Amino acid sequence: MRVGIPTEIKDNEQRVSLQPDGAAELVHHGHEVLVQRGAGTGSRFADEEYEAAGARVVDDVFDADLVVKVKEPVPEEYHRFRPGQQLFTYLHAAADRSLTDFLLERRIDSIAYETVQTADGRLPLLTPMSEVAGRMAVQAAAHHLESPAGGAGVLLGGVPGTPAAKVTIIGGGVSGTEAAKIAVGMRAIVRVFDTNPSRLAYLSDVFDGRLDLVQPNRARLAAYVADSDVLIGAVLVPGTRAPKLVSRQMIASMRPGSVAVDIAIDQGGCFETSRATTHSEPTYVEEGVVHYCVANIPGAVARTSTLALTSATLPYLVTVADHGVRGAAAASPVLARGLTSLDGVLTSEPVAAAHDLPWTPVADLLG
Repeated sequence: MRVGIPTEIKDNEQRVSLQPDGAAELVHHGHEVLVQRGAGTGSRFADEEYEAAGARVVDDVFDADLVVKVKEPVPEEYHRFRPGQQLFTYLHAAADRSLTDFLLERRIDSIAYETVQTADGRLPLLTPMSEVAGRMAVQAAAHHLESPAGGAGVLLGGVPGTPAAKVTIIGGGVSGTEAAKIAVGMRAIVRVFDTNPSRLAYLSDVFDGRLDLVQPNRARLAAYVADSDVLIGAVLVPGTRAPKLVSRQMIASMRPGSVAVDIAIDQGGCFETSRATTHSEPTYVEEGVVHYCVANIPGAVARTSTLALTSATLPYLVTVADHGVRGAAAASPVLARGLTSLDGVLTSEPVAAAHDLPWTPVADLLG
């Protein structure tokens, strides 16, 4: 298999989909690895490191059999893919109809990192970036609460004699838990909403009572949002669009200069006022509230994120390279759950539901 590692071109996306030792592993398995010149620069991996690992550094990798990316293809890249090519990356296709149409029209065989799922429900390729995004969300919120950044001028942890900021986190999964760790560490007052009583019990044990853990209903959520200095949306419904849990009216009830961070923006966002932003222009103000809705939060810490991501993806990538997307999905139920499109057919029910498109179950296509 010829495996292509392109340079990411999404705004300020400095991650790369494979680190040099991963290239060495693929070469060991008999594959040819093509790395676009400069692809690893943002993560501080030099072209010479890839060449030492046995990869070829070239100007164009889109003639490879399998393209391995970090982020979904953007429209400026669509023309570079040839019909029938294979793709392994984060897709978040439920939030992007044009991307879905591209995959089907170009007959791209694709597996989405974020929907690769183990039998016990874990999302092994989403988890490392969810951990980074959760931690980064609190850092971003703390910065944008500062007066020069347009915030209310509130120190997240306060000082003796002055109250700490109130941080409300919607969703107690991986991102929400990591956000809570950082917020508690910065001495904020932290409240976490989750619909799963077992998850709340787990968080109670892990945080030893330092969180206000809340079972949500509409009125209760509205009251907590209104009383928040920082609101973090960490909702995840695997493979589909995030539900809009926070209305414009709720956002408008927050104090001017408060900060809303929507980690779920890759899947469309869970605030009614959310729209995707970039690292170049990370925030906007809506209803007096500073919104941070960067769609690739982990890209801000490219080296850490690349190391975490590629360590998680490599065993699965080897399987995909060894067998191809179709063969890997047939051989591995874990990868089959991540299959999004195959030979021009949509195989993801959540993506189909999001765009009102027909779909075919993976088992029917693979026999």
